[in-house]
Amino acid sequence: MSDLHIVDVFAREKYAGNQLAVVESGGDLSDGEMQAVADEMNYSETTFVESRESPFRVRIFTPEAEVPFAGHPTLGTAHVIREHVADGRPDEVVLDLNVGEVPVEIRERDGTETLWMTQQPPEFGEGLDHEPLAEVLGLPVDALDTDWPVQIVSTGLPTIIVPLEDREALESIDLDHAAYERVTGDRDAKLVHAVCPEPREADNDMAVRMFSPFYGVPEDPATGSANGCLAAYLARHAYFGSGSVAVRVEQGYEMGRPSLLHLEATDRGDAVDVEVGGQVVDVARGELL
Repeated sequence: MSDLHIVDVFAREKYAGNQLAVVESGGDLSDGEMQAVADEMNYSETTFVESRESPFRVRIFTPEAEVPFAGHPTLGTAHVIREHVADGRPDEVVLDLNVGEVPVEIRERDGTETLWMTQQPPEFGEGLDHEPLAEVLGLPVDALDTDWPVQIVSTGLPTIIVPLEDREALESIDLDHAAYERVTGDRDAKLVHAVCPEPREADNDMAVRMFSPFYGVPEDPATGSANGCLAAYLARHAYFGSGSVAVRVEQGYEMGRPSLLHLEATDRGDAVDVEVGGQVVDVARGELL
């Protein structure tokens, strides 16, 4: 039997943010068993902690496939490791993911504990035409903000960043699966991240939505990897007028799972430093039989 934890990530209370199942597998499950468990849980991702010493070996599965990196599973798993696996509740937990080692630091922010991950150095890929991405999102071309590029960015999981004009466009998205297949079919980038500078809450800076049918995730309520790519994009293109950004991003409202992500990035010219932070809330604990 393996201990099973359910947490909500990028959430300020239970039953918000992005759900995550974390299994203390100890390396006893086969690849097929892990994939079956992830399919059974049917969350955006399920993680498996295969070691009890730092750096903690962790594998991440969507309902469809294993992925080398994902943001909310990294933070949620680090929280579970800190509370239930590691000795002494350390202030930093290092995860050994398929993409490499990812450190997660626990800091106090606004009177609460916030977990921060340092993501892999971003890679900036090709720019795409706006029209095909408008078709993917089921929007007219003028709903996209053509002052900014549509671009593939990766900090471990390639993501297509699509800037929109306003929140009306964001809320009007109606994903066209045939167009999605045409754009993503021969590319590694399977995440489509639509972003706009019109959040609902005055304290926030941006509102976003993320879609990835390829991984069995029609829409994700909070996406740390895609928002890490967004942080790199914002810094590299000086979206807010500077190569350094510190922004609050809301996601998941259309799904009834309001989420808050903190993004920080600095463009140093030869590289961009990216950190993504958020809160984790415990929901349930049990055993995988």
